[in-house]
This record gives sequence, structure tokens and C-alpha cells, in this order.
Amino acid sequence: MSSLSPAVRDSATMLRRNLLHARRYPSLTLNILLMPIVLLLLFVYIFGDVMSAGIGGGGADRSQYIAYLVPGILLMTIGATPAGTAVSVSMDMTEGIIARFRTMAIHRGSVLIGHVVGSVLQALVSVLLVGAIAVAVGFRSTDATVLEWLAAFGLLALVSTAFTWIGVGIGLASPNAEAASNHALPMVVFPFISSAFVPVEAMPGWFQPIAEYQPFTPAIETLRGLLLGSEIGNNGWLAVVWCLGLAALGYLWSTSLFNRDPS
Repeated sequence: MSSLSPAVRDSATMLRRNLLHARRYPSLTLNILLMPIVLLLLFVYIFGDVMSAGIGGGGADRSQYIAYLVPGILLMTIGATPAGTAVSVSMDMTEGIIARFRTMAIHRGSVLIGHVVGSVLQALVSVLLVGAIAVAVGFRSTDATVLEWLAAFGLLALVSTAFTWIGVGIGLASPNAEAASNHALPMVVFPFISSAFVPVEAMPGWFQPIAEYQPFTPAIETLRGLLLGSEIGNNGWLAVVWCLGLAALGYLWSTSLFNRDPS
């Protein structure tokens, strides 16, 4: 307990620092929120009827496509947030604050933990905001039980944690904030080549493995099943395995980069 208390205290201090930083510079958070909101409105009001007709194989019913679309948009919101984390960590590295923290009597892991927990909290708040807009445009999840809602929230938190650790590693490995933003781009792009907008089986045959064998598709299908009562199949455990693997990889990579002696 004597070693745990300083770690918790220092991590809480770093978390407060990152939340204050996010409040003082809201443009980064707003930019992250803008893309999923614009895509949601674009696909609902511009492409909604056509996409509904294509997926349903019959008459256009926008509500069906809204139900299909929203889980993918929520995961896209999660995927965009770690890019901001990578930029924030890179700025800390290049501006010298990390070097100053190394000389202070604080728990070394608290710096990274503060970034991760702050980013996850921002991601979940962003999901709530995007979810509120989705409800406003017609999304309904009447079949989900309380347990399924809790499982959906837990899945979103797990995905956010996994990709945030990857984002922290990208920020530590990048020479500057611009490079960190560019290196984090795949986390923003992967949802576009998943089942977020159309089913995998509706894609060209050569493209289906690309969409299927990546972390976002099983996570989206699991979230879709939890919120809409559709079949989850193997996607649930695949999503958990992907998240745990990425979280472990990101944690080991980040701590290795952070603990090495500065050049």
C-alpha cells in the first residue's frame, strides 16, 4: 500500500493535468468530434435511403440504416481519439516537460497513465455526445437489456484503452507532433475499411479479408449485436482478444520508449 499510494496520487495529478490541458485547448477535441458527427449526418440524410435499400434488398427505410450505421460511428469516434493522444504525448516530449518529469520524485508510470486515462475519459464523453446526436436523428436501441448496455460501454472502454496505449507509443516514437499525427492516421482509416458502413459480404471478394481481419470489424459487430440484438457469433471474443493484444503491445512499447535513457 505504501508504494501504491504515491503511484495513485501521482497518476491522479497527471490525469488532472491532462484534463486541464484538454479544457484549455478544446480545438483538438472538437476536431476529433467533427469527423464522426459529419459522417453520421452525411450518411443518414444524404445516403440513408439509398444505403437502406441496398442493404435491405428492398424499399428504402432510413431507420434501418441508422440502426446499422451508429455502432460503426461510435467505434470511429473511439478510433479517432488516440490520434490526439499521440500528438499530445509528442508535444510533451518535444517541449521538454517529460525530461523535467524524469528529474522529479514522482512515479514514472504516472505520466503515461495520466495520458491514457485522460484520453479514455475524453473518448467516452465524445461517444456520449455522438450517441446523443444519433438518438436525435432517429437511432433507437429498444431491445438492449441493462446488462447489454453495460457490456457495450465496457467494450467501448476496452477498445479505447487498447488504441490509446498504441497512440501513446506513437507519440513517444515520433520526432514531432506533425509526425505523430501522420503516424496515427491508420487508427482513423481502419474504421472506413471495416463493416462500419456496409456489411463485409457486400464488399468485393478481394477486399473482404482486409475488412474482416482487422480489429474494428469484430468490435463493431459485437457492439451492433449488443445494441440491436443481432447475432454476435465469434466477434465477441475476437474483439476482446484484439483489444487485449493491442493494449499489451502498446503498453510494452510505450513503457520501453519512456524508460529508455534520453539521447
